[in-house]
Amino acid sequence: MNSTYTTLPARRSPYGLSPGGPSLGRASVGRGVRAAAFTAFAALAALALTACGGGQESGGEDHGAAHHGGKKPAKSAGAADVAFAQGMIPHHRQALEMSELAASRAESARVKSLSERIAKAQKPEIDRMSGWLKAWGEKVPAAGEDHSQHGGHSEHSMPGMMTSEDMTQLKKTSGEKFDRAFLRMMTAHHEGAVTMARTEESDGSYAPAKDMAREIRRAQTREIAEMRGLLKK
Repeated sequence: MNSTYTTLPARRSPYGLSPGGPSLGRASVGRGVRAAAFTAFAALAALALTACGGGQESGGEDHGAAHHGGKKPAKSAGAADVAFAQGMIPHHRQALEMSELAASRAESARVKSLSERIAKAQKPEIDRMSGWLKAWGEKVPAAGEDHSQHGGHSEHSMPGMMTSEDMTQLKKTSGEKFDRAFLRMMTAHHEGAVTMARTEESDGSYAPAKDMAREIRRAQTREIAEMRGLLKK
């Protein structure tokens, strides 16, 4: 499988945050390294799937165990689809965590509104991807694994993921400082999600997952433009 990520400009780490509060400079997190690691994970997943069930068919519909008399359904997705779901679930969960902080810490009504829209869009997507993985007989990343390891790869292998230190710094801010830190971090987070979505669009074989990836790319690209506009104010 040839996974291609768009290499984004380097930024200072961790996302413009410092013990004294977030800075306004451009941050670097080594997205190229994260994208390469995520690509490597997808390649390893492909080898594992080939070894365990290369003769399984692909299809474009969800099939639950209930429709197969309690038997495990045939896999209807490829390695790229599995990697997409297993990576995007913890990626979305971190976005939800950041959005929840905005409810009590943000000063800007527009930042609060944005965070609510993000949560409203991404929670149902987590539920759908979890359902796919269960139907495919694949592991669903547990909530406790979001910031450590899941499925053999860590937060550092997914583009745009914040480190534990980044999240700790964000939790220590409030008011305008929180607003600007949140916007900078969520912009980087969205850029990572767009990279992952593009990979699924190009390499995936499961139609519903490819459709979700397209919607994620479009919606989060719009939100990136919105957040960049707010940062200029």
